[in-house]
Amino acid sequence: MAAPKKGRSASAQSKPGRSLALILIAIAALTGGMFWSGHTTPRLGIDLAGGTSITLRAVAEPGQESAINKTNMDTAVDIMNRRVNGLGVSEAEVQTQGDKNIIVNIPKGTNSKEAQDQVGTTAKLYFRPVLATGASGAAATQSPSPSASGSASSGDKATGKPTDKASEKATSSSSPSSSGSPSGTSTSQGRAVTDALKADATPSGSASGSPKASASPSASSGASDAAGKLQAQYAALDCTKPAQRAEAGKSAKPTDTTVACGQEAQGGQWLKYVLGPAAVDGTDVDKAQAVFNTTTAAGWTVTMDFTDKGSKKFADITGKLAQSQPPQNQFAIVLDGAVVSDPRVSQALTGGNAEISGSFTQDEAQSLANMLKYGALPLTFKEDSVTTVTAALGGEQLHAGLIAGAIGLGLVIIYLVAYYRGLSLIAIASLLCSAALTYVIMALLGPTIGFALNLPAVCGAIVAIGITADSFIVYFERVRDEIREGRTLRPAVERAWPRARRTILVSDFVSFLAAAVLFIVTVGKVQGFAFTLGLTTVLDVVVVFLFTKPLLTLLARRKFFASGHKWSGLDPKALGAKPPLRRTRRPSSPAAGPVDPKEA
Repeated sequence: MAAPKKGRSASAQSKPGRSLALILIAIAALTGGMFWSGHTTPRLGIDLAGGTSITLRAVAEPGQESAINKTNMDTAVDIMNRRVNGLGVSEAEVQTQGDKNIIVNIPKGTNSKEAQDQVGTTAKLYFRPVLATGASGAAATQSPSPSASGSASSGDKATGKPTDKASEKATSSSSPSSSGSPSGTSTSQGRAVTDALKADATPSGSASGSPKASASPSASSGASDAAGKLQAQYAALDCTKPAQRAEAGKSAKPTDTTVACGQEAQGGQWLKYVLGPAAVDGTDVDKAQAVFNTTTAAGWTVTMDFTDKGSKKFADITGKLAQSQPPQNQFAIVLDGAVVSDPRVSQALTGGNAEISGSFTQDEAQSLANMLKYGALPLTFKEDSVTTVTAALGGEQLHAGLIAGAIGLGLVIIYLVAYYRGLSLIAIASLLCSAALTYVIMALLGPTIGFALNLPAVCGAIVAIGITADSFIVYFERVRDEIREGRTLRPAVERAWPRARRTILVSDFVSFLAAAVLFIVTVGKVQGFAFTLGLTTVLDVVVVFLFTKPLLTLLARRKFFASGHKWSGLDPKALGAKPPLRRTRRPSSPAAGPVDPKEA
């Protein structure tokens, strides 16, 4: 095997252009992705864009401390998300912080008091009988009847035993309307609502579905007025509009007949309902869980166990529903006024338990089970802090933060130019490279993981300027030390790198570890500082390895730097370098013959 030629390095550093090309391609690709996604600026947090930030702390009932766990906290987050989204809020954030806290960030343009009331109260879960239902929005005129649009659970049914699947599943398209009218017009919808209310006897009466023949004329007149009002509400309700969904049934009491909205699990079509008074409260649910039923090949189902009091109420309502025609053989599971499921009932469920079956996926079954459990969850939330920031104040803070960052960056550049002269060009280029990577990654993290740039995060980015510049200084000083030892620039650059690399990695590891610990143990906006600090620390390593070192290797081959020009920052005389290192001549052996003076 032939030995490599003298002076040729087998190291990858002999081709620094590859590293530079790699990082430049990465920057170009990330920038292209940023423009392609349409998110060309980082997402701003509440303190910069304006809005309301609410910190809630979970408090368990006495003796139920174990109720504060990840599952219940995630369920609470899901329900609060539903509430905030019901207000028509876009880009609101609801997330857990630590083990006991939930942070709700609601952007500007929202009634903060209403949002605060929505997320800070305990979930209200009820089981209500369905009196009438129909499609909503553009699909309403295409529905054969108000009761022919299907159910929010798309054919789900409730049974008392997992093995009892003998009951027929009536499909939505074949279900007769409450009024018997074949028309899908608003007239037939109104008639269906009127007939349903007549069957219910009074708007706030029982959910039995049996008429009350002994009602007085005045009571009948009041019922007619209430029926007309509810009919008008039902006809005007458009569940495809977030504002109307949020208001539907919002002020209804458990004893009221009300309207509500729900969405089909399959197809996503919005439905509107007329619901009778609550027959069972969510607090009557003792246990709910998602199970995979292998006995009857039903797939994923949701099982419920009721308390003793709830078992009797559930048996009563299911017995009455089982004798009714669709859709009045369904009960709606209503969470915060919205229908999350409306299974059919084919028999009285008297065993204190029930199973809801349908075309559930595992996630859908788990989500419904969590909602059912939350009705009896022994958790309340206490507001630890509510912070409201106006858009003007947020803009001022961002402006001040950018000014502070510009001043800090300017001072760093002045120092680099004054002390390192020509080497400062490499440092400035590296800082620009790091800034470009940081910007495009922050812009992309907004839509991907919901990262929002708040004021502490801006502070973290400013602190990162010093950390990044420190890495350059460590490397430059190692190179200058080698020149002081009498070496020329090109070997000095390569010999300095291993020692500088170790120092940079250790320093950045400590910074990243501190950022990671801070991110884990803190709550709220401080996490923005920790996340930004950790991100910029990782990018510092990338830039130093793939940009700063290769760029210095290339410039070391240029005469301006290699000759030690006084403005290069590598002038051996200015650095107090020792005389150039010379190779020691080997003593000649007697057999070697005379030494050529040219080799001496």
